[in-house]
Amino acid sequence: MNTSPHASRMAPPSPALDLFGTRRLGDFDGEPHRTDPADWRDLAPEIVRQRLVIEGVPAGRIDEAQIRLYLSALSREVDMVQLIEPVTHRSDQYGWAGWIHWETSGAHFYAWDEPRLFFSVDLYTCKAFDVDTAVSFTRDFLQAGTLVARSF
Repeated sequence: MNTSPHASRMAPPSPALDLFGTRRLGDFDGEPHRTDPADWRDLAPEIVRQRLVIEGVPAGRIDEAQIRLYLSALSREVDMVQLIEPVTHRSDQYGWAGWIHWETSGAHFYAWDEPRLFFSVDLYTCKAFDVDTAVSFTRDFLQAGTLVARSF
């Protein structure tokens, strides 16, 4: 049971809002506040932040070695300084995950075998990079016939 003094004032999460909306918690009055994504405001305009999500269908199953190679090579492609070797983990239920730490943030990688072959990559950086380079590299590296990307 949540004994937080604010627990009774928090609305339960909405699956639709989680997919399509932005949730801002703890506004000036301490109340949860939900907004439309179009209402997003940059709270730190002096800090560079770039995000890119790339998702697709790979040519075949993705394994640990391939994730490690991809994340290290992606670092070079988008000119990021790699601070550690990529970290990976496999969940029996959800598949592979990987992460790499860059001097200017990092990237996450997720791969499914079931219910279908699928991957999702999230790049978050505090240094600008070329989106087209990251997308083209990912398409080629994973031989993805189907791929989508969103930069924000």
